[in-house]
Amino acid sequence: MGQIDDETAVRALGDGSYVTHLSANWCIGDNPNGGYAVQPVLRALADVTGRPDPTSLTVHYLRPALSDAEATITTAVVRAGRSGTNVTATLTQDGQLRLTVTAIMGDLTTAVSDAPDPDLRVEAPEIPPPEECIDRSALGQGIELPLLSRVDVRVRRDQPPDAAATVDGWIRLRDGTPPTAPSLVLLADAFPPAVHAKVERVGWVPTLELTAHVRRRPHDGWVQARMTCDDVAGGRMIETGSLWDSSGALVARCRQLGMLLSSR
Repeated sequence: MGQIDDETAVRALGDGSYVTHLSANWCIGDNPNGGYAVQPVLRALADVTGRPDPTSLTVHYLRPALSDAEATITTAVVRAGRSGTNVTATLTQDGQLRLTVTAIMGDLTTAVSDAPDPDLRVEAPEIPPPEECIDRSALGQGIELPLLSRVDVRVRRDQPPDAAATVDGWIRLRDGTPPTAPSLVLLADAFPPAVHAKVERVGWVPTLELTAHVRRRPHDGWVQARMTCDDVAGGRMIETGSLWDSSGALVARCRQLGMLLSSR
């Protein structure tokens, strides 16, 4: 059992409801990282459906989650199909909804069709290895990052000039726990915001909505990430990301709407 397993545990209450405790160890500032806050929800959804992998996931963050606090998860199966189960869920703390989830739970080790896959792939960009990259703690986030006690993040030193804001690098769970399909959602959201490439100090960049598509179960080792932001308007930013595992296979893609807040 790794830290993420211990700190996302859920207990069934019956009728599709669960209780969990959100740790303060995964915070950005005072609030749990959004990718972490959804992890116990994914465990509850895996339990209620019997399907372990979130193949498609959309999370709406209604308000920040509370750290070092209990939370209640409610789940509902919308439709159980042959290739996946459509589900919804909510996470509530202190009598207030914190996030809502719509997902398709499946099994990425099983094909959903006998049709051959065409030869289409997204190659990982060539970047320096983790030991030649900058530790995220050295970046000017402008906010405390307790999260870094749980994730090891390295960022490319010299990002090639681009019209968009792009950040390349590597990420893994600090205690060596192998990545899983659900934890890819955490790793995607825990990676530095792409606007770091254009703004030296970004402060807190809370996620309003996150959509992730998990493509494969990842191999053990570092996960390579590329996050790009090409649109900021009125403090709202859209970021697109891709994750590759240690074998070089694309394992997840994500897109999120976030707020660019002042670092002061």
